[in-house]
Amino acid sequence: MNQASALDAIEKVLQYRFREPRLLYQALVHRSFVYENPAPGQVDNETLEFLGDAVLNLAISHLLLEKFPDYNEGELSRLRSSIVNERELAKLAVQLELGKYLFLGKGEEFTGGRQKPSLLADSLEALLAAIYLDSDLTTVIHLVQRLFQEYLDIKDQEHPLKALDKDYKTQLQELTQAFFKQTPTYLLESEEGPDHDKTFFMSVWLEERLLARGFGKSKKEAQQLAAMGALEKLREEKYETVD
Repeated sequence: MNQASALDAIEKVLQYRFREPRLLYQALVHRSFVYENPAPGQVDNETLEFLGDAVLNLAISHLLLEKFPDYNEGELSRLRSSIVNERELAKLAVQLELGKYLFLGKGEEFTGGRQKPSLLADSLEALLAAIYLDSDLTTVIHLVQRLFQEYLDIKDQEHPLKALDKDYKTQLQELTQAFFKQTPTYLLESEEGPDHDKTFFMSVWLEERLLARGFGKSKKEAQQLAAMGALEKLREEKYETVD
């Protein structure tokens, strides 16, 4: 697919027309393409991905706060993390068929770059940054609301956090069993506050390695936040499973 066709196709998918097409092009350019096709002024999408991560987190935070105004910071963070992570961004990128519009080097193409979750997630964030620079935050928030609607429509509206209760712990256990053949263990480190308003501090371990800590108003919540932190750490280390 040539450059003009790719740009036109992804604009139709996003339902957004760029005033500065160069921003859209940059969002689709992987560093491997720039390395193999050097040209004056050509840059890859890594800086846009950096900005897009912040833009997406802000947009999702805004939308969640509107939807759940009574939730505290920890609860909102849990919901946001269930949406803004490599696994879910890659799934959405696949739904948008983003992979086929990317400009990749031959080496990256040969190794299946168009299907790599990390590459797809990064490119989606770069696209959102490009739209933000081409328009404004309000436009991005409306676009994110449309693209992420099924994620924002929590199935159990009365208790949306219940849907996450097994996710982090189950995902962590699946990941550690897949890569390490081990099951994580949780340790109650301390408790603070009166009996009617306690805060519990938990840690999660893989044998003798501390993965993360979490705290909450119940041991279960603290374990979930610890598992969430452990997942983020292991995924940063490139341990990841994708459905």
